Amino acid sequence: MHKRDSTVHGTHQPWYEKAFESILWNTRFFVLLAVIFSMIGGMALFIVASVDVMHVAGVVFANYFGGHHVADFHATLVGELIGAIDLYLMAIVMFIFGFGLYELFISEIDIAQRSAASRILEIHSLDELKDKLAKVILMVLIVSFFKRVLHTDYNGALEMLEFSGSILALALGLYFMHKGGNH
Repeated sequence: MHKRDSTVHGTHQPWYEKAFESILWNTRFFVLLAVIFSMIGGMALFIVASVDVMHVAGVVFANYFGGHHVADFHATLVGELIGAIDLYLMAIVMFIFGFGLYELFISEIDIAQRSAASRILEIHSLDELKDKLAKVILMVLIVSFFKRVLHTDYNGALEMLEFSGSILALALGLYFMHKGGNH
């Protein structure tokens, strides 16, 4: 009879094996460092993005009501708002990562199970965590792409064709990402 079979059927394992397995199992709590700092990083990104949005509001107020006209107002406004969206999305990545690690390695979050919004942050496997992160990271990359596009000068038909091709590639990527999902 295999040793594992005998343990299941009531035979006690040696103390040293039990102690080693206990230590090994409890090392999973080091994941809490990643969870805690992911949450701190996410909160920091939310704060920075919110300050950026407040700055945009100040620029809008100054431009329309304060008499201080900002050069290239619309491009500045859109660029800063897209930058804030980018930061918010990165904050979401940090939160999904932290919640996912906690649920995979430590415990299910009991209060989330009673919440209607729990499906968003529910993670049952490492593959599910990777899929959720990949989707949000792809959105971050798309937002970053469009932020850069705002500040790009096009000097000819070939550059415009390349720009159109990149938008088509992004659209195809989004299509295939959603086609493979559970929608």
